[in-house]
Amino acid sequence: MNDSDSLPDPQATLDTFAALSQATRLDTFRLLVRHEPQGLPAGEIARRLEVPHNTLSTHLGVLSRAGLIHSQREGRSLIYRANLEHMLATVQFLVRDCCAGSSVVCDPLLASLTVPDCSASSTPCASQEPGSDD
Repeated sequence: MNDSDSLPDPQATLDTFAALSQATRLDTFRLLVRHEPQGLPAGEIARRLEVPHNTLSTHLGVLSRAGLIHSQREGRSLIYRANLEHMLATVQFLVRDCCAGSSVVCDPLLASLTVPDCSASSTPCASQEPGSDD
């Protein structure tokens, strides 16, 4: 299997960007990225983003169908997490032919596109933005 076999097809990439093209969904995805690897329950996402639960449920469904998030039942709660591998594959799809294949320019960019290993840490992997109290 070559590298392009693991990359999303153009329609999947369009679906990803369509899902992120709405403010609440973009905010939800970014919030979940900041809370990797532990994720957040839907109620906590709704509270932090000040979004009604039923509205958030619709947005979570769109993000899930686009492959951007996944959920896991923990007791009575559904915990939502960002699918960082999907986002990485999407960005790699966008830049795979960058710079006409010049390894001098492309290699550092492609090398920087890795998913951090959050499993060994109890703190969020992604750094919080300045002024954010999430």
